[in-house]
Amino acid sequence: MVHGTKALFREDAYLKNAEAVVIGLTDDGGVILDQTIFYATSGGQPGDIGKFLRANGEQLNVAETVTGATKDEIVHKLEEGAPLPEIGEKLGISIDWERRYKLMQMHSACHLLSVICPYPVTGASVGENESRIDFDVSGNTFDKQEVTDQLMNLVNEDHPILTQWISEEELAANPSLIKSKNVRPPVGTGKIRLVVIGDNASVDSQPCGGTHVLKTTEIGSIHIGKIEKKGKENRRFRIRFGDMPN
Repeated sequence: MVHGTKALFREDAYLKNAEAVVIGLTDDGGVILDQTIFYATSGGQPGDIGKFLRANGEQLNVAETVTGATKDEIVHKLEEGAPLPEIGEKLGISIDWERRYKLMQMHSACHLLSVICPYPVTGASVGENESRIDFDVSGNTFDKQEVTDQLMNLVNEDHPILTQWISEEELAANPSLIKSKNVRPPVGTGKIRLVVIGDNASVDSQPCGGTHVLKTTEIGSIHIGKIEKKGKENRRFRIRFGDMPN
């Protein structure tokens, strides 16, 4: 049976705690809730970790969050050996907020980098301390300091970051919104979630289901740690927190 989980993080990425009811258990020990604040691994962003709190005070540690049979089925994998809650049981749920917030900062920084480097994205991975984006930029050369300066200019301009929904027909009419070279946003629900940066999308707008900060200044100090050549066409940019080392 396929279950649907209400993804609270899609409308409010700053929720740290909530209550939920267990609606399903998977054969490999995963827990499915009626609603969740846990982001499931997708789009280069890793899933959340955190805790469940039972009514008797017992704490269950969530080691991984993934999607199930569909993108709307979110599965919480408990640490090995943990007892499973029961169907219908109400739980207090909380994410590892410090880790999540770093991922939100990094994911937003990745969107800014795709503005500075307006080339097809061939791969991406969001991390707590370092993220990477691969671009198809055959023949182009880049300077780490120059790209860093442009990134920090966008960060310091304090642009708002928000989400909005468009129809699948609107996306089809505006294919340039999709920056990935090979991956397309999931369709079938009739609507597409956009992450928009800047007033009236003055900086960027692209399909994304991930979690982001509310304004660019929240990203903080970041820099390009390395630019690598990955094959004939790909260039890999590594984003790191902090000022660029001297």
